[in-house]
Amino acid sequence: MFNVINVSKAYGPKKLFEEVNVAFSPGRRYGLTGPNGAGKSTFMKILAGDEEQDMGDIIRPRKLGILRQDHFRYENDRVLDVVLMGNRHLWAAMDEKNKLLAKSDITEEDGNRLGELEGVIAEEDGYSAESDAATLLAGLGIDEAFHEEPMRQLTGGLKLRVLLAQALFGKPDGLLLDEPTNNLDIDSIRWLETFLHQYEGVLITISHDRHFLNSICTHIADIDYETIIQYTGGYDDMVRQKSQLRTRVESETEEKKKKILQLQDFVARFHAGTRASQVQSRIKQIDKLKTEDLKRSNIARPFIRFDQKVVSGRQTLMFEGLKKSYDGVQVIKPFTGLVCKGERICVIGRNAVGKSTLVKMLAGKTEPDAGTITWGHQASVGYLPQDHHGVIYKGTTCFGYLREISEKLTNEEISGVLGRMLFSGEERMKNTDTLSGGETVRVLLSKLMITQDNVLILDEPTNHLDLESIAALAEGLQKFEGTVIVVTHDQELISEVATRIWSLEAGKEVLDFNGPYAEFREKHADAAMKRR
Repeated sequence: MFNVINVSKAYGPKKLFEEVNVAFSPGRRYGLTGPNGAGKSTFMKILAGDEEQDMGDIIRPRKLGILRQDHFRYENDRVLDVVLMGNRHLWAAMDEKNKLLAKSDITEEDGNRLGELEGVIAEEDGYSAESDAATLLAGLGIDEAFHEEPMRQLTGGLKLRVLLAQALFGKPDGLLLDEPTNNLDIDSIRWLETFLHQYEGVLITISHDRHFLNSICTHIADIDYETIIQYTGGYDDMVRQKSQLRTRVESETEEKKKKILQLQDFVARFHAGTRASQVQSRIKQIDKLKTEDLKRSNIARPFIRFDQKVVSGRQTLMFEGLKKSYDGVQVIKPFTGLVCKGERICVIGRNAVGKSTLVKMLAGKTEPDAGTITWGHQASVGYLPQDHHGVIYKGTTCFGYLREISEKLTNEEISGVLGRMLFSGEERMKNTDTLSGGETVRVLLSKLMITQDNVLILDEPTNHLDLESIAALAEGLQKFEGTVIVVTHDQELISEVATRIWSLEAGKEVLDFNGPYAEFREKHADAAMKRR
């Protein structure tokens, strides 16, 4: 169990949470939610013991599994060993045992110590440890060929998967997972969901994947009003309960305000008269009713609406024999298709199978090796890349960047777009050098709202966005009357948006499925999971 007792944390004048008292119980799986900047990662670091709270105490389980994002820490370590390090008691015993066995002369004392270490290793399931670690790695999509290699041989995304396996290894009593689905494809996310459903300890996770939270969470711990409020169920359950709670509290507060005004009016009219005792009684009632104002909720949801300046022709996009290779490996096999106005296509598949390559070719950012791409009548393409580096130039402001996108818009119109994307007041003039990942995506989405293209090609648009912004994006794409092609691993977004699926798999032709995601999963994805 995690026990949080009177914990407070602030950075300067900004309070994240104050005198929090909350318990996280074994057998329950908690999603830690709140918008960007609410303090989720800070609270997770406090739970892990990586950061000090300003006041209060934390009681932690003895054996913790923690997902840390320090993927360059183990560059020279064997991949399997990095996973084994997740059980520090086992790893320490194995390391000491190997050092004792390497001695040229083993003393009687060494022999006794070796016996003690064997007991620890047996108690920690050390004799099946490498097999267990290999199973975790395979489930997370790390090919067996990499298991004996040093970490430096892996890409950054695969290194993070190894660190996730490290956190899961060794049957920890408590699990702290900060964004565990980052760099995971849909198959690996579903494997992780299955694993966590079988986990018996206490899990606390931060995720911007609504489907993941709805699938695994028994409870939501929401950071709001400078405290942490627990709700039963998944993320969608929390949103409903929170809305009801807020409505009830606001209604009660309004009733109190009306009553106070009535009492104050009585006091004002009769304070100088003969009804002194009644006046004093009313003053006491006022003092009793007066409560502190509600701490302001930190929930803020952007309003995303994509309009079209002009409407494209019915046949929006035609391509034939489209293919692409890198270093002799064919990433995209010959692909032919027709996209009609109003279709919403989600591009899915494992990492590094060519999803970004495909949409870059369609957006004109990468040349195909062969094939033709023909855009239909009046088609206008808006593109949001996965890599945002350099897309928004430095040395300007959010307002200045959008000002140069369109000279026809008034300052008020640009301010209105920024306001809908949560850049209000002085935030509009925030320097582009200092934008966070989430802020960068919101500025790029603001640009697409201004350019009003009738085709949107979005490559992993949910990266860096908080849950409220992802929900707003899904709603905006649903209502958009133009054509959408979006690369994403977010299963909730796919379920809500897609009318068609392009599924990519290494070494195979693109699977073009005409229908919603639920039908695709029923016919294809579930069969693929069984094959695994």
